[in-house]
Amino acid sequence: MKVLVVEDEPELLRSISTYLRNEGNVVETANDFPSAMDKISVNGYDVVLVDITMPKGNGLDIVKSLRSEQPTTGIIIISAKGALDDKVKGLELGADDYLAKPFHLPELVARLHALDRRKRFKGNKAIELDELRIIPEDRVVEVHGAHVDLTATQFDLLLFLVANRDRVLSRSAIVEHVWGDHAEAMDHHDFLYTHVKNLRKKLTERGWHDRIKTVYGIGYRLSTGS
Repeated sequence: MKVLVVEDEPELLRSISTYLRNEGNVVETANDFPSAMDKISVNGYDVVLVDITMPKGNGLDIVKSLRSEQPTTGIIIISAKGALDDKVKGLELGADDYLAKPFHLPELVARLHALDRRKRFKGNKAIELDELRIIPEDRVVEVHGAHVDLTATQFDLLLFLVANRDRVLSRSAIVEHVWGDHAEAMDHHDFLYTHVKNLRKKLTERGWHDRIKTVYGIGYRLSTGS
């Protein structure tokens, strides 16, 4: 999933982002209010982790803005503040969860996965589309019950397409979601075409009916129709 971590403590920010990346997520970071708002204004995220107290602003204002501008984005408040009114205020503004510091990183990942299932996949641990089966938490893909060996990038690409099935996704939207901050340095046309081609090949070799449609001049759509 694509995650934005908003945290002003350098060591904690580094620990969280490194751990989440090692778990296979695309992670972007912001260490103050203005940089967080800049990223939110131009990018979409599956989940945003927000510290309440930060330089040049308040995390609760980020929660309020996110819930207004990106209503489907998951929001988890991470804060050392233990006061009940901070937690209540954050949840009232639209946060989905609250995690008090200090916390264990595996617990954070578990909260992220649970929230992502609720938001994108209606609470289902496994996603099934005809002969295709995906288990996001385990990063497992099967076709007709047989394991398909995908790279991390191919898995993220497939999951994004499935999560947005029957929607036309622009090349830039796909690249920004799957590659995050690295997207600006890439040629969206050539390298994305190669990744989609290789993904299709691995799935169809296992007997998958190819549902990834090229929308010429725009991008791709994973269709559930015949």
